[in-house]
Amino acid sequence: MAPQSIRRRMTRIAAAAAGIFIGGMAAFQPIEAAYAQGPVSVADLAEGLADAVVNISTAQTVQGRRSVPMPQVPEGSPFQEFFEEFFNRQNRDDDQPRRVQSLGSGFVIDGEAGIIITNNHVIEGADEITANFNDGTKLKATLLGTDEKTDLAVLQVEPTTPLKAVQFGDSDAIRVGDWVMAIGNPFGLGGTVTVGIVSARNRDINSGPYDNFIQTDASINRGNSGGPLFDMEGNVIGINTAIISPSGGSIGIGFAIPANTAMNVIDQLRKFGETRRGWLGVRIQEVTDEIADSLAMDKAMGALVAGVTDDGPAAKAKIEPGDVIIRFDGEDVDTMRELPRMVAETEIGKEVEVTVLRKGEEVTISVILEQLVESEVAEASATEEEQPAEKPVERSEVLGMSLAVLDDALRKQFSIDEDVSGVVVTEVKPGSSAEEKRVMAGDVIKEVAQETVETPEDVMAEIDKLKKDNRRSALLLLANPTGDVRFVPVRIEEE
Repeated sequence: MAPQSIRRRMTRIAAAAAGIFIGGMAAFQPIEAAYAQGPVSVADLAEGLADAVVNISTAQTVQGRRSVPMPQVPEGSPFQEFFEEFFNRQNRDDDQPRRVQSLGSGFVIDGEAGIIITNNHVIEGADEITANFNDGTKLKATLLGTDEKTDLAVLQVEPTTPLKAVQFGDSDAIRVGDWVMAIGNPFGLGGTVTVGIVSARNRDINSGPYDNFIQTDASINRGNSGGPLFDMEGNVIGINTAIISPSGGSIGIGFAIPANTAMNVIDQLRKFGETRRGWLGVRIQEVTDEIADSLAMDKAMGALVAGVTDDGPAAKAKIEPGDVIIRFDGEDVDTMRELPRMVAETEIGKEVEVTVLRKGEEVTISVILEQLVESEVAEASATEEEQPAEKPVERSEVLGMSLAVLDDALRKQFSIDEDVSGVVVTEVKPGSSAEEKRVMAGDVIKEVAQETVETPEDVMAEIDKLKKDNRRSALLLLANPTGDVRFVPVRIEEE
């Protein structure tokens, strides 16, 4: 091909990309036109999944309540008899039980057995539950089990023919920016499809101890609760459960329970009608930057053990207060709130390896998990001995705190239980770091930098060691008067 022909051909290609007419021929459409068409249609995907998504309608009987109080009228007033008769009649009418209905969403995961998944809050307190299918079929549903902590419920219907079902996908594989599709029953309108992307993962919205939500901007409104969040392969990667909205409508911030969290709970609800979670037997708190610095950690990570339950799995395995759990069953514990979910999802009776950071060294401990029992632990009461102080209390001051040996007089003064030991804080200097960390008179220092202390001199000696090591804060293990303990990092100030 001649050089001139090549140049003319290249010119036409460039012009076509720019959408210019050359030599009477219409060039290709501008590049922008391809983007104006939007993403590929999800019509086929939605059509194939719609029959597996159901509307959940519930009904329950509630007792009526008087809504308007009777006005106060003077005794003997001619209106008294009138008002009494009128409001007594109203009260009788208002007190009559009435039926209340609500709507939500759900989806079928087992077409043969008729198993439907929804949110616990959708069916909570319901006397009747009905699953309404896309073809108009209505089936009564029975409740197999619920889990309030993850807001999940498992229902069962009795179909005459196998139902269309969907399957769970791997929610851990989903990435921020991936397309997702929600199908549900917003505002009771019926089957509705919305599309968006994964906005974030591992969201904590303070709804429970196992928060690990997928955030999406796919429109989710009231009535979408319990409905599925699909990936572009048609797998359920989340269960829509909550929104953030001042008006009650979608503002593009919706949350879904990850499929990998839900599957274990659903299996247990189907088998046992309840959840059976693993239990480690520790009370934990967050490792802040200050705590990490006081423990000479490179970065803030893990879960700080603030207390160990007597005769629990951790106590039997010799895990101690002050240990920082950094790895559980082979997985890194990046933040405190990850550990409860890891433990809960682990098989009861399994022996797991727990790696802790103890006084600067990693220690691996084998722990056999037990079953978490959802019950309150009774608090032991302590008696007080009324004994007067025999001599004036000697006090020392350090880090803005006045300290003293815990004797019977101070135990009585601050109502400190008999089983609490350590060095008592008698006063906190206003404006000090200790006051900022909410250290109070009556708190008892049990440890400084993971070293047990019994006298104010012990506390001061440990603080001096930290100063020599150029530590910026001291990690104190404090007990309140009733014995509840917590770790508090107190900034080491120049004195």
